[in-house]
Amino acid sequence: MLEVYTDGASSGDPGPSGAGIYIKNGKEQHEYMYYIGELSNHEAEFWAVIKALDVCKENFPNEILSLRSDSKLVVDMIEKEFTKNKNFSPLLEEILKRIQTFPHFFIKWIPEKQNKNADRLARKAIHKVK
Repeated sequence: MLEVYTDGASSGDPGPSGAGIYIKNGKEQHEYMYYIGELSNHEAEFWAVIKALDVCKENFPNEILSLRSDSKLVVDMIEKEFTKNKNFSPLLEEILKRIQTFPHFFIKWIPEKQNKNADRLARKAIHKVK
């Protein structure tokens, strides 16, 4: 089972944004960061999950995923598979579609202090403009 930590960061709201992904696979650790454009903080959190699912599909396609995020909003929407927010709806749909490609998917909210690696990567990605 992969432990996948995600975080989105925005410099401004909206502003330049980054996605950080930290994956633990047994004793192996993998780090990914992406500049994701001008987004709100919440949008960056959604995009971090989307990017993480894409990375896992490409590199670990048949693994069980245990995704962790410090965004209560994102975790709650994914667990409920529902949002009334028209801005978040297409992002949630993309996430739910990607989840279906894995044998099992779990998501868990974690406090920020347990998400330092993904946070570091997301903040670094803001300055890594493509």
